[in-house]
Amino acid sequence: MGLGQSFHFANKLAGESFASSIFRHEYYLALRLGIEPSHKVLDCGCGIGGPLRNIGRFTDAYVTGVTLNQYQVNRGNALCAEAGLAAKCKLVKADFHHLPFPDGHFDACYSIEACCHSPDKRDVYREIYRCLKPGGKFISYEWCLTDKYDANNPAHVKAKKQIEEGDGLPDMTDCLECDKALVEVGFNMVESRDTALDPNPHGEEWWVILAPSYFNFFRLQFTPLGTYLMNKVLNFMELIRLAPKGSGEVREMLRQAQLGLVAGGRDGYFTPMYMVLAQKPL
Repeated sequence: MGLGQSFHFANKLAGESFASSIFRHEYYLALRLGIEPSHKVLDCGCGIGGPLRNIGRFTDAYVTGVTLNQYQVNRGNALCAEAGLAAKCKLVKADFHHLPFPDGHFDACYSIEACCHSPDKRDVYREIYRCLKPGGKFISYEWCLTDKYDANNPAHVKAKKQIEEGDGLPDMTDCLECDKALVEVGFNMVESRDTALDPNPHGEEWWVILAPSYFNFFRLQFTPLGTYLMNKVLNFMELIRLAPKGSGEVREMLRQAQLGLVAGGRDGYFTPMYMVLAQKPL
């Protein structure tokens, strides 16, 4: 989606660059967790570790990220070394349903749009709970359906299906399911809210970056003309073997997700920014 090393969304404030909005969205998590330089922090579902490095620089803490993809581990650790962060920031290959860490190992944990890929949030939350020290906090941005979602509305059902299939998600649940799941595994809820609804006068909502526009170079690809041209280019690149076979099909899958995300975000029945903050009892 052209999001650089950080694969997530953020509202953009008035006068703010896209990159700045992404960093602010990550720093906010670090501030709410109260991370200190001596702390051990877990990034649960880290991708190639963009947020891991940004939060590592911001806090000077020891940050460990987990991802299932070995390529992401290799690429992320190379980027940590290039950034001079290898002594404190690292990625390891692991399933967040079976974290390879002892009980009470981490002072804090965050997750950014990652737990939505699990078919059982309780199982992931339970593992995070186990790995946190007593008093440790967990904060996450979750992909959820809001109370505006109507299961009897065909447009809502279609967008939900597009998001799930295009982004490889299990059946999405509503926001309150995240709260319930955290409490059921033992956490004390500190706060939860849809940060997509935070006041943002004259700013830009998270989904706008994916909306078609003939006046924005990045968003041009989402217009009918841009889609036609991109498909032609990819088909040609596949033909001459500059792109792997199936690249066009993958782009179409992602395009369907883009359509669902824009529809759900514009009409408010989907959010990728439902924030939950919970604490393991002392």
